[in-house]
Amino acid sequence: MANCIFCKIIAGEVPCQQVYSDDLVVAFYDIHPVAPIHILVVPRAHIASVNELLPEDEPLVGRLFSAARQIAWEQGIQDSGYRLIVNTGPHARQSVYHMHLHLIGGQPMGFSMG
Repeated sequence: MANCIFCKIIAGEVPCQQVYSDDLVVAFYDIHPVAPIHILVVPRAHIASVNELLPEDEPLVGRLFSAARQIAWEQGIQDSGYRLIVNTGPHARQSVYHMHLHLIGGQPMGFSMG
């Protein structure tokens, strides 16, 4: 997608502080972090949101979570804990319409989600 900032990052047109890359996924630090560790885990394929996922995308979704787990270990937050958040649509405040996981950790979370 020509105007997608994440597509531009993946293509190397916009710099980022990358922490992970494989054939399906790229991960980099969020430029507006909400915690000491705030990393975006992004599929290379442009999928606007969870609502756009197809059954054949299941391996990709699994890879996103596997990559997030690996990154959490590399960041040293696997034992203290972290959140994985996917915002979908305007009420969830999705601001970039390229599906992604927010990996957030490095401090206690202020809002209990159960």
